[in-house]
Amino acid sequence: MDLQALTARLRAANIENATGEARLLWETFQGEALKKALARRLTGYPLQYILGEWYFYREVYEVNESCLIPRADTEILVECAIKTLGNGARFLDLCTGSGCVAISTLAARPDTTAIAVDLFPETLALATRNAAKNHVENRFTTVKYDVLHAPATGIFSGKFDAILSNPPYISDSIIPTLQTEVSFEPLAALAGGTDGLDFYRAILRNWVTYLKPGGIILFEIGYDQAEALAGLAANAGFTCEIKKDYGGQDRVAILFPRA
Repeated sequence: MDLQALTARLRAANIENATGEARLLWETFQGEALKKALARRLTGYPLQYILGEWYFYREVYEVNESCLIPRADTEILVECAIKTLGNGARFLDLCTGSGCVAISTLAARPDTTAIAVDLFPETLALATRNAAKNHVENRFTTVKYDVLHAPATGIFSGKFDAILSNPPYISDSIIPTLQTEVSFEPLAALAGGTDGLDFYRAILRNWVTYLKPGGIILFEIGYDQAEALAGLAANAGFTCEIKKDYGGQDRVAILFPRA
């Protein structure tokens, strides 16, 4: 199968970026492996999982079904962290998934260190490999814990300058309407409860005790969640600044302690 035929097959299946995807598959696989990769993609299986890695910010990440696929919109969270964290900052990354938020921040800010938290051992193993792949493993530590619950006594030593999180924030009723590709991603990385706000509430209720005085929180949020986040932040004693993504949608909430 040549590149033109591969592109035509993807286009006929209504793959949005058929030309670009065809080239990536063509450059990665040959012969029977290419046919198998195409067959999987035509079922809606994500290109990123087929390739086994994906680019995010300035790094390359191993990806598989244990993690949410890194998306360009999340780069806004990393950019905000890089600009906002103080010198020598130590931060928590809650719901770390592939580790991309913490790792890309660490890579750009060699003065910082991070502890990354997730519930699933296979996801944390993936994040650990990604930290080594991107040469920040000496400043990246993982902890297995359910972010929806209050941290156990002694789970961490010391406090943190910031909390970063791209938590599950899709409302339960919306999940069945998402693209076919999303159905292959872990539900636990998507489902944010009835209104999509469960993890934000839990973090603001249970985890801010681990912030140093003056510590900040950076959340990725859904395009329609800015007002709700501002209210949650105010109730927890924070002011809320919203940053937009490259498409002009609300994407990151930066929470500063109220003076």
